[in-house]
Amino acid sequence: MLQSFGPEIWINDGPVVDGMAGFHYPTRMAVIRLSTGDLILWSPTALTNDLRGEIEALGPVRHIIAPNVLHHMSLPDWHTAYPEALVHAMPGVAEKRPEVRFASDLGETPHLAWAGEIDQVILPNSIADEAVFFHRNSGTVIFTDLLQNLPATWFTGWRRLVARMDLMTGDLPRVPRKFRMALRPKAIVRARLDQILDWPAQRVLMAHGTPVTEHAREFLRGAFAWLK
Repeated sequence: MLQSFGPEIWINDGPVVDGMAGFHYPTRMAVIRLSTGDLILWSPTALTNDLRGEIEALGPVRHIIAPNVLHHMSLPDWHTAYPEALVHAMPGVAEKRPEVRFASDLGETPHLAWAGEIDQVILPNSIADEAVFFHRNSGTVIFTDLLQNLPATWFTGWRRLVARMDLMTGDLPRVPRKFRMALRPKAIVRARLDQILDWPAQRVLMAHGTPVTEHAREFLRGAFAWLK
């Protein structure tokens, strides 16, 4: 079910999906309505009839975004449901989903459709380059995997230990250790992080964790203090 997250932005928590080595993750998508009334679907979760009906009540789906190479599982279904929508993805996603017709690769320059309403920065890392977005209207910074916080009991057995050591679990969203090591080259990452920290953030949203709805700028500075 869609939940309002701020002015002209909604979120939907989808089903749990399996990842590598038996790790499983919750899923979350965001729906943003542009000033034109057109909708952007960010990291879409599993398509259901109910979800489709809620989204179509908000406006026409014109853009679908895969923000990194790990978030593509539901793209084919959404592409089939909305064949006229433009699909935008990080480089590498197209090779994983040859059945999808992609309109553009995400880069440092926002697409003309959302330029002026949504800013974006690419944070390079050796696991999965990630596009970080800032929805100006709601003041929402949108991460995919670079910030996470799952409940301490989310995993069991050795996976629970690995997740705790990797900083995937905890009270506040943090950058997992594997991404801390993978974010490089450091000089570029620091420069682009400065752009993110300059955004007038009011909220922080992520695919796998509890959204931050207060003191967002202070939270972001603390979450990335290790990089300075």
